[in-house]
Amino acid sequence: MTPTAVLAAISKKIRARVVEMSHVAETPHLGSSLSCIDMIVAAYWAALRIDPSNPLDPNRDRFILSKGHAATALYVTLAERGFFDPALLETYNEDGAVLPEHPGLQCVPGIEAATGSLGHGLPLALGMALAARIEGRPSRCLVLMSDGECEEGSVWEAAMFAPAQKLDSVTVMIDYNKWQATGRSDEIMALAPLAEKWRAFGWDACEVDGHDFDALLAALDKRPDGSGRPRAIICHTVKGKGVSFMEDDNNWHYRIPTAEEVRKARVELGQPEVRA
Repeated sequence: MTPTAVLAAISKKIRARVVEMSHVAETPHLGSSLSCIDMIVAAYWAALRIDPSNPLDPNRDRFILSKGHAATALYVTLAERGFFDPALLETYNEDGAVLPEHPGLQCVPGIEAATGSLGHGLPLALGMALAARIEGRPSRCLVLMSDGECEEGSVWEAAMFAPAQKLDSVTVMIDYNKWQATGRSDEIMALAPLAEKWRAFGWDACEVDGHDFDALLAALDKRPDGSGRPRAIICHTVKGKGVSFMEDDNNWHYRIPTAEEVRKARVELGQPEVRA
């Protein structure tokens, strides 16, 4: 298998588990989790300098899932990468367990921040980037945000601050799946042209297919060019990606899949064994 084929197979496995977890725990935001999985896989298998056996290495890169409602995508990724025992996923969203519906700070190894209140991930990452600079550490910060999140004022305050401070160790990936809770993102707040907005704020911005691993890896591999500009990668994605009857259907922002829908999804994803 080619490297990108390996990443695609990993994504399918993660998607199948995420669908199952939504059913078992009766939690929503399934479409939002499925849309960003390829982005997270590209980050954790190819871009981030991390060591699952030493998750608190002070020189590690930091990954911030600002769209914390997609927590299941990150939890399954961390388990697959060896940060914790995958058996722990069975306790997702149970009372008293360590995997809440939105990530809690260090609830398990690899979780760098408590997120879910949208607009906070980028400011947190900028603080981490400044701290790394002061301490002379090589850490990079990668933030995954939603498109609807770009309506938050705190995002644009941070977007002005980062280039002013030449924080080129920061990269933002935006899951531009074109939906938010109640409708099309571009209709609710006129986000487009999104890349041009980031460029106007002083960022080095590009647009890619958020499900094309070659494009994702090329964008993530680009290093600072000496200008001090942070980087924004606008990833065009499909909400519910990977499951035909969920794709681009905003009902799956809130819907919980039935046991039969879990089975059908797993078959489509090449994971026919039903766990749910």
